[in-house]
Amino acid sequence: MAKRIFIAGHQGMVGSAIARELAGEADVEMITRSRSDLDLCNQQAVANFFCCQNITEVYLCAAKVGGIHANDTYPAEFIYQNLMLEANVVHQAYQHGVRKLLFLGSSCIYPRLARQPMREDALLTGLLEPTSEPYAVAKIAGIKLCESYNRQYGTDYRSVMPTNLYGPGDNYHVENSHVIPALLRRFHEAKHNNADSITIWGTGKPLRDFLHVDDMARASIHVMNLPTLEYNTATEPRLSHINVGTGTDYCIAELVEIIREVTDFTGALHYDTSKPDGVPRKLMDSSKLTSLGWQPRHTLTSGLQNAYRWYIEHAGIARA
Repeated sequence: MAKRIFIAGHQGMVGSAIARELAGEADVEMITRSRSDLDLCNQQAVANFFCCQNITEVYLCAAKVGGIHANDTYPAEFIYQNLMLEANVVHQAYQHGVRKLLFLGSSCIYPRLARQPMREDALLTGLLEPTSEPYAVAKIAGIKLCESYNRQYGTDYRSVMPTNLYGPGDNYHVENSHVIPALLRRFHEAKHNNADSITIWGTGKPLRDFLHVDDMARASIHVMNLPTLEYNTATEPRLSHINVGTGTDYCIAELVEIIREVTDFTGALHYDTSKPDGVPRKLMDSSKLTSLGWQPRHTLTSGLQNAYRWYIEHAGIARA
């Protein structure tokens, strides 16, 4: 019998990557709904949806997301919407007999001054980054929601925490994108405009871990499919989430050089050291996941090549 899998947030970067990965499996019947078809913040709408779908598994990828400016400007919307959709989906999954669910969190759940690399047991050991605190609190609540239903009702609800993601479906908005899509777009446009140079914010010294979204999708499916005993042995009832990252970090200057090569930009690079660097290092400890048999397939170079091809094909900008 085919598994009926609901991917909440299938149009987002991670949800769409999971859908692509599951599309090749013969025993899977995917169930999806767009935001206009199903408002996950509407309790009755979510209840009505679950009551007639006979869902066997849920990937909870849906979330209200945004950059620093959006988080800082709309904190109430970020905490309310994320709390509501998590609570509605998890509760209705339980109410309608869904035994397995995977919740996707974020590395921002960890304290802003957490020891590096960040291990799962750093959760709730210090203050969060203020600009993303409402979003982070909602994600922490999602983890604890899954753990609480497991403890009280015997469900099998799991959580994964991704590092910095990039790849197909990323946001390339000129102002609101994250570092990789922002740099890919800037280098591409500089090349096509025959610019002599590009200015990079900061010193280039901060260290970051970057994971291709297709590797995140494979990790999510890997964790979902782990035998219950194996997952429970690797985690704890009140510390059940698993980090997902490459285990290797790169300084921004190294990232910039790889993107220069991928985009074939030949101009000069200048670093504006008057601009902020942000946190000096942000690396996830993903040793728990690798001990469970998962490894990323993409190197940073091959992943950026893939992301750049997708950008060219989907951004409406002519090739070189």
